[in-house]
Amino acid sequence: MTILVVGLSHRSAPVELLERAAVAPDEIPKLLDEMLRGSHITEVMMLSTCNRIEVYAVVDAFHGGLADVSAVLGRHSGLALPEMTEHLYVHYAGSAVQHLFAVAAGLDSMVIGEAQILGQLRAAYAAADAAGTVGRTLHELSQQALRVGKRVHACTGIDAAGASVVSEALAAAADALGRTDLAGVRAALVGAGAMGALATAHLRRAGAAEVVVLNRSTERAQRLADLTRRAGTPARSVPLSALPAELAAADLLVVCTGAVGTVVPRDVVAAVAIARAGRPLAVCDLGLPRDVDPAVATLPGVTVVDLAALAHRLALQAPDAAVAAAQEMVADEAQAYLTAQRSAEVTPTVTALRRRASEVIDAELLRLDSRVPALDDAVRDEFTRTVRRVVDKLLHAPTVQVKRLAEGPDGSSYAEALRALFELDPQAPTAVAVQRSGDVLAALEAPLDAPKVAPGGVDPPTATFAASEDPENAR
Repeated sequence: MTILVVGLSHRSAPVELLERAAVAPDEIPKLLDEMLRGSHITEVMMLSTCNRIEVYAVVDAFHGGLADVSAVLGRHSGLALPEMTEHLYVHYAGSAVQHLFAVAAGLDSMVIGEAQILGQLRAAYAAADAAGTVGRTLHELSQQALRVGKRVHACTGIDAAGASVVSEALAAAADALGRTDLAGVRAALVGAGAMGALATAHLRRAGAAEVVVLNRSTERAQRLADLTRRAGTPARSVPLSALPAELAAADLLVVCTGAVGTVVPRDVVAAVAIARAGRPLAVCDLGLPRDVDPAVATLPGVTVVDLAALAHRLALQAPDAAVAAAQEMVADEAQAYLTAQRSAEVTPTVTALRRRASEVIDAELLRLDSRVPALDDAVRDEFTRTVRRVVDKLLHAPTVQVKRLAEGPDGSSYAEALRALFELDPQAPTAVAVQRSGDVLAALEAPLDAPKVAPGGVDPPTATFAASEDPENAR
């Protein structure tokens, strides 16, 4: 059984495609159950954020697992196989482990080093655990990924600036308004989830003059407004229907809901834009799918900062020394994890070998008793100890060597050789050899008994490493 990662993210797909593939939290259990019913998947969990839809699965075959996962993602999104696979990325075995560790460290986030991903990863594991789709392998891997993510953040200072998708979007909004900061602005916030709470926290620290919270649930909007007001920033909650009136007075609109359709249509903003008489309005759309009609960006005096614009802005930022240190730490942690896993996989083989040797010794001692029943007990005991010492010495070198060799990338082949030579059956995992060639679509369309190949442009399903991930989604 091996780890397979299949995903779409801001790095591989346009926002329009991510919108179609987006998975709401209440849809995740159903999709996990569908994937688990696939003939090649034994464990699975899904990480769904505002910039990523990513599946982690324990599979018994690369092509079969890829086909099972992709079939479910395709049915959910309504995307044709060629259209989807053009933007999929795939990681397998060692590459999958390093990818997950990089995700947890915030190295693959839109905002490099953002810390929200740790909470999102923890929530993804909890959802899969509640759905009954994780077992020992994903449990151990997820917990180690969380430990690695925390360690990277603590040791490298990669998140020292406290940046996030929300903070970067608000910084872009300030630029659009021709300001150096958001002190004194009047902000309207649509969405009272976790991301909305994060937005109000940033606005409060920036010195916003007022925050107006609008939400379908008036209770949640009131709760967030109360918290903001108690923290020292004037705030109030109003029904979502009051959006046009609030936009007339606002300098900034932040929208971050979990809705599937458009929450802020063009005609609403267009009507308000006329009344604003050219006064600029910045709109931060942090939803996936987008909450704001893209046509709003064509209105005079209105600037829309959505995830696509934010990705372009952030792509221009150069990585610093903390990022390099974090990347090195992630690579070391992944290598250590894989070494430990390979060493653990050979243990059943070593145990089976020693058990076989003990059984042979016991059988021969019984044979000796039947042939020489009058053998003196002291002589028999000494003979028994001598035989066991000889066997132990003969087995010492091969068992030590196979454990050492198992730590290498081809370690499983040594354990397999030992099993074949001694006809052992420790029920150890079967090694899967895969070579590089083809692409994702070819891999999905290939017969399951065809030679295993890795998709082009992705790491081969061996221990080759790569990385990539997303940030905020909490809403």
